[in-house]
Amino acid sequence: MTEIEFRPRGVCSQRMNIQVEDGIVRSLKVTGGCSGNLQGISRLVEGMPVAEVIKRLDGIRCGFKNTSCPDQLAQALKAQVKA
Repeated sequence: MTEIEFRPRGVCSQRMNIQVEDGIVRSLKVTGGCSGNLQGISRLVEGMPVAEVIKRLDGIRCGFKNTSCPDQLAQALKAQVKA
């Protein structure tokens, strides 16, 4: 199991702890940000292939920001895929 600790940039959330096993997101815990929305996103992505999470969340914006918490999750996973 791979554990990723990611510090998002440009959003309200402060930390994302992601567990990935065999290309599947097993858990996501987010510190800070919009609690209800991020709990919902966490439950939705658990059990989902990393590639599918990236495909669905990459590029989502929050208001006038160039990024969002979902986009930052995609960035964290993309960085892991390249590693």
